[in-house]
Amino acid sequence: MEIYKDVSQSIDARTKDLFSKMTLDEKIAQIGGVWSFEVLEAGKFSSRMAESLFKNGIGQICRPGVSTGLPPKDMAELINGIQKFLVENTRLGIPALIHEECLNGFMAKNATIFPQIIGMASTWEPELVDKMTQVAKAQMIAVGVRQGLSPVLDVARDPRWGRVEETFGEDPYLIAKMGTTYVKGLQGDKLQNGVVATLKHFVGYGLPEGGLNWAPAHIPPRLLKEVYLYPFKEAIKEGGALSVMNAYHEIDGIPCGASTELFTDILRTEWGFEGIVVSDYYAVDNLQSYHLIAPDKANAARLALTAGIDTELPKHDCYGQPLKEQIEKGIVSEKLLDRAVSRILRLKFMLGLFENPYVKSEEAAKAFDLPEHRQLALETAQKSIVLLKNKDSILPINKNIDTIAIIGPNADVQRNLLGDYTYPAHIEITVLAAEATGAQLPTPDERADHVTVPVVTILDGIKAKVGKNTRILYAAGCEYNSTSKDGFPEAVKAAQSATMAIVVVGGKSGLSPDCTCGEMRDSAELHLPGVQDDLVRAIYETGTPVVLILVDGRPLALGWIIEKIPAIIEAWLPGEEGGNAVADVLFGNYNPGGKLPISFPANSGQIPVYYGHKPSGSRSQFWGDYVDASTSPAFEFGYGLSYTTFDFSNLRIEPKRVTLTGKTSIKVDIKNTGDRAGEEVVQLYINDVVASITRPVKELKGFKRVALEPSETKTVEFELPIETLGFYDKDMKFTVEPGIFKVMVGRSSKDISLEDELEVIA
Repeated sequence: MEIYKDVSQSIDARTKDLFSKMTLDEKIAQIGGVWSFEVLEAGKFSSRMAESLFKNGIGQICRPGVSTGLPPKDMAELINGIQKFLVENTRLGIPALIHEECLNGFMAKNATIFPQIIGMASTWEPELVDKMTQVAKAQMIAVGVRQGLSPVLDVARDPRWGRVEETFGEDPYLIAKMGTTYVKGLQGDKLQNGVVATLKHFVGYGLPEGGLNWAPAHIPPRLLKEVYLYPFKEAIKEGGALSVMNAYHEIDGIPCGASTELFTDILRTEWGFEGIVVSDYYAVDNLQSYHLIAPDKANAARLALTAGIDTELPKHDCYGQPLKEQIEKGIVSEKLLDRAVSRILRLKFMLGLFENPYVKSEEAAKAFDLPEHRQLALETAQKSIVLLKNKDSILPINKNIDTIAIIGPNADVQRNLLGDYTYPAHIEITVLAAEATGAQLPTPDERADHVTVPVVTILDGIKAKVGKNTRILYAAGCEYNSTSKDGFPEAVKAAQSATMAIVVVGGKSGLSPDCTCGEMRDSAELHLPGVQDDLVRAIYETGTPVVLILVDGRPLALGWIIEKIPAIIEAWLPGEEGGNAVADVLFGNYNPGGKLPISFPANSGQIPVYYGHKPSGSRSQFWGDYVDASTSPAFEFGYGLSYTTFDFSNLRIEPKRVTLTGKTSIKVDIKNTGDRAGEEVVQLYINDVVASITRPVKELKGFKRVALEPSETKTVEFELPIETLGFYDKDMKFTVEPGIFKVMVGRSSKDISLEDELEVIA
C-alpha cells in the first residue's frame, strides 16, 4: 500500500508521500475550486462535466447549498458523485474539500435559521453559540460539507457598514469569547467528526472608511494588535481554528490579500497557525482589478501566493493558467506553490476525507428542521432580544387585552426576519447574477421570497399568544423602503380603534439592491428606511400607547422616537422562530435579558462611538459635547432592561496585590430584587489608571449571564489572569506594567454598580 493511503502512517508522512507524487498541474488543481453547479445537469451530478473540470483533481467545491438550491438528499448525492469521481477517476484519487457558509446556521435549503450573529452576540451566552454550531455541524456533515466559511470576528465600530449584523459587535473580548466557542463547537474534539471553521475577515474589516464595504481601514499598528487582531489570535490559540480568510480592504496601502506581514509574519510565525488560508471570493483578482497594485492576473497571483493565501476561491482564475505560466518561467518559485499544496493536503488528511469521503444520502434529510432545532432557534431568539425602553412598565402586555393593533412593514413578513447570510438572501443575489449574465439558473423554482423553512412572523406569533377574546387589527401602513404613504390611513384607523399599538419597523437584510442592510448595503444615515419614521409618528399622534419593535441588522439612530415612544424592543433579525420569541417577550412568557454588543449612536455624526475609547476620546475640549449634539450614545454597550430588578453587592478581589505573572479572583453577589424570574448579565470592566501608553477608559474582561428567581442571590466569580491586563509598549513589545487598576462591575459599560482597586506588583 502507498504510504499516503495507509491510515496507520502519520499525517505528515502521508502528506509528504502524496505531495511527492504530484505533477505541476495536479498541484495547481489543489489551490483552487469550482462552483458546485458547474457539475450539475438536470439537477444531478454530471460525469461528463466533471471530466473536463476534474482531470487533475480539485481542491475545493464551492457553495453546494446556495449555488444549487438542492434539498439535503439531492445535495448529498451530488457531493457523493463529486467525491466518487475524484477518488476513482483521477490519478491520485484526492477528495475535495466542500465548503459552504454557516454564519447563523448552515446556508442550505431546509436548514435551521438562527438569529443573525449580532443577535447571538446580544445573548452574551457563549454556550448558545456552541449549541447553534452543533446543529449547523450536524446538518453540514449529513450532506458532506466539511468546511464552514464562518465565524466573522471583525470588530465592528462603524454601524454604517452593512455587515455589522454578521459580527459579534464592537468589543474584542466579547468577540473572542463568542468566536472561540464557535470554532470549538464547529470543529469538535475530533476533526474527523467536525467541520473546519474559517475565521474572517483577516483583518480590520469592521472599520472601513466612510462605513463603505471594501474601503480602506485606517488602523495604526498598536490598535491593530490590541483590538482587531485579538479575537483572531484567541480563536487560533484557544479555539484551534484551522482556516482563515483574508479581508477585501487595505490597511496603509497594502490590501490584506497581499500582506505578507499579516498572513506569514503574524499568522504563521508569531501565532504558529497550521491551517490553510483561503481567499475571500475573487479577492486575488481584486489585487489587479480593484486595488490596482498588480498589472494583471498573473502578478495578482504572485502577490497573494507570496503573502500566504493558499487557496483561491471560488474557482481557479489567477491561480490557474496565469500562475502556472509564472512558475514555468521561473518568475514565481514553485516552493511557494508547494507550501500551499502541502497545507491543503494535510488538512484533508486531518479531516479523514481519504478514509470517509462519502455520506449516506438517504439519511441526510433526517438532520434537518428537527423539533429540537426549532426549540433551540426559539431559545436563542428569546435570549437575543434587548429591551431598550419600558416607560411606566408598559410591558409586558396583558394577554387578555381588549384590542391590539399590529402595524408596520415587518409585522407580517417572513423574509425580513432573516439575516444576509441565510439561504433566502443568497438565493436572491444568485438569481440576480444569473439574470444579469444570462447564465442558466441552477436554482429550482421556489416561492418568491425563497424561504424554505417555516418562519413565524411577528403577527402570527402575537396571534398565538393573546387571549381568545382579544381583537387583533392589522395594517402594514407602508412597505419597508417605500416613499408611499397610501397605507397610513388604514394604519392610523387601526391604532385609533385599539387599546395598544405594536409597530414593527426596520429593513430587509441581504446583498441585493432592494435590501437596506447586509453585505454591500451600507448606509450614510442610520434612520428607519423609507417613510417608516413618519408612520411611527402618525401612530404616536393617535394617542394610543405604542410599543416599537425593531427588526433590522444595524444599530439605528432613532431620534425623537427614543424620547416619545414608551416601549422599544430590539429584535435584530431573529430567525425562523422570531415571531414567537418577540411575542413571548411582549406578553411576559419570557423576561428579556439581552444586552447590546454594540453602542447605538444618537446620530450618525458621532461615529465611531464605542465604550472603550481613550481618555481623550468621546469628548471635545473644552465643553465636551458637539455644538449641536451630545457625544454620548443613545444606548451604550452592554445595555439592556428587564421586567425585574437586580442588585449587585459584596465585591471581593482576592488577592488585591498580584504579581505580573499571577492571577486574581473577583467575586460579586447578585440578587433578583423584583417579583418575577429573570436574567442579568454581570459585566466586569478594568481600567489601567496610569500607564506608559494611553489606555481605554474601560475594557471588558469578564461576563456571565445569570438566571435568578425572585429574591434569589447568586455569587458570580471571575478569574482574571494578570497577563490579560497587558498592552503593546512604545517599542511594540507586549508588556504588563505594575500599577493600580480600577475594577468595575455592573449591568452595562455605563451602569457600574461596584468599584474597587487591584494593585499589580513587579
